[in-house]
Amino acid sequence: MGAGQVIYELRKKIQNLTLELNNLNDQSPEMPELIQSANLMRKNDHLVEVNSKNSQLISAYENYSKELEQMLATIFEIQKDLKEILKSQTALISEPKKSKTKTKKKSTKK
Repeated sequence: MGAGQVIYELRKKIQNLTLELNNLNDQSPEMPELIQSANLMRKNDHLVEVNSKNSQLISAYENYSKELEQMLATIFEIQKDLKEILKSQTALISEPKKSKTKTKKKSTKK
């Protein structure tokens, strides 16, 4: 799988986890008809689920940033190689061309 595809998949995962986390936060209203201990248990379950999603989201961001750093390192390596190629080509252009040895005309004395 190419780097672009990996980054795309990680970005999709981050978006999905963010959406799930937002949905979990929206579904946390207190239910007055339940007794307080039931509400506390429900709240605890909810917090465990939110914590799990937050952990998954952090992990996805970590993988995403590692892939981006790896891609950036590759880009810098390519840039370095291109600079070296440019320097060598510039040096070749700058070198004076060695022309064929000129034949000297012999002066004839009369």
